[in-house]
Amino acid sequence: MVASVAASWFAFRGAGGEGGGVAFGLFIGAASIVLMAWSFLLAVRIRLLEPLFGGLDRMYRVHRWAGALAIGAMFLHTRAEPEIQGGVPGASEGVADMATSLAGNAEIALYALVGLSVIRWIPYRWWRWTHKLLGIPFALASWHFFTAEKPYDNASGWGLYFGAFMVGGLIAYLARVVGRDMLARGRRYRVAAAEVSGSTLELHLEPCGRPLRFTAGQFAVLKLRRPGLREPHVFTIASAPEDGSLRFFIRRLGDWTARLHDAGDLVGADVRVEGPYGRFAPTGAGSPTVWIAGGVGVTPFLAAIRGLPVAPEGERPVLYHCVSRREDVMARDVLERAEREGRLELHVLASRSGRRFGSDTLRERFGRQGLRGAHVAVCGPSPLVAAAERAARRLGAPHVEREDFDFRQGLGPDLPGLEPWPRPGPRAATARGPASG
Repeated sequence: MVASVAASWFAFRGAGGEGGGVAFGLFIGAASIVLMAWSFLLAVRIRLLEPLFGGLDRMYRVHRWAGALAIGAMFLHTRAEPEIQGGVPGASEGVADMATSLAGNAEIALYALVGLSVIRWIPYRWWRWTHKLLGIPFALASWHFFTAEKPYDNASGWGLYFGAFMVGGLIAYLARVVGRDMLARGRRYRVAAAEVSGSTLELHLEPCGRPLRFTAGQFAVLKLRRPGLREPHVFTIASAPEDGSLRFFIRRLGDWTARLHDAGDLVGADVRVEGPYGRFAPTGAGSPTVWIAGGVGVTPFLAAIRGLPVAPEGERPVLYHCVSRREDVMARDVLERAEREGRLELHVLASRSGRRFGSDTLRERFGRQGLRGAHVAVCGPSPLVAAAERAARRLGAPHVEREDFDFRQGLGPDLPGLEPWPRPGPRAATARGPASG
């Protein structure tokens, strides 16, 4: 991606005109087009690209950075106002002027849409629809770039190079908005059971055909075929890979999850499941195995517990489950049964009882032997993940498995509310990850 942007400079380095910086002004405009095209491509969620980025969470992070840098590049391009002399027209003067005018409108629209994207207190369903409109200003900006006067002809090698990015970006945009959201149905499932316990909905899905194949720690996109519940949402799979059904724990965190909890009888509802995604690995070759989960972040570990063998004390995976109250422990029967059978060492850290995960939590348990060669996996809110990673590395952990998936990253809280991870003091930090949807 970086190379494709850097290579663009050679198409404009000899350009001259009125004032200085013409070459840079043209280059930064092209960079904006190239970066936005990459951003659209990564939004398609092509699973073959996941290994190159280390997971869909990192791929989406690059998607956001590419979009943000594209906006910054566009801003610099419009402020530079490059006027090339002796260039090759991309179209007639009248068409080029019309394209420039449309690009000016597209610039304003793009600023507005991106502004809406980074303000997290805008409800998800509104953000999602405004996000779908980003392809329109990209198309107008591409038309302006194609028709503008440049150092090369549109039929030349450079013309084909940038044309591939413009066409590819538009195809990726249509594939995401039309293909992925409207036409791609995913695997068909039906709700076999739905039980609400406190603020958590436990959802069991049975396949209506070939079941989804996944590994412990992966997540999927759910699309319920019910009015008011059709928008896609991401949840970590809690069932074991060898199970024929899928199991999800869904906390009441926002407007969509509130509607889902209040939907009444969901049994028999048609659900389309897309995925699986993610490269989070609860188990690995290291020893000891340490799991740290915050709230519904325990979900990927539930998927791995089924395959754990009975082991002597001291050789079992150690799970730290951080919750507000002991009553908030999810799948308590699964966790406690695994502990009784000698497959898991369980530590419940309930903040309201005065037990929180801190820098000394791991030291109390592993201080003597340390965590050199250990397999440490963390899933939960960002503050917990950061604290756990610091604590594990102080004890010599070579690597900390983590996943930071979030469709939205921006400014402000994601209202009307998220799962809290209690911290010392009267206020609680909030965050959202794949397990919380």
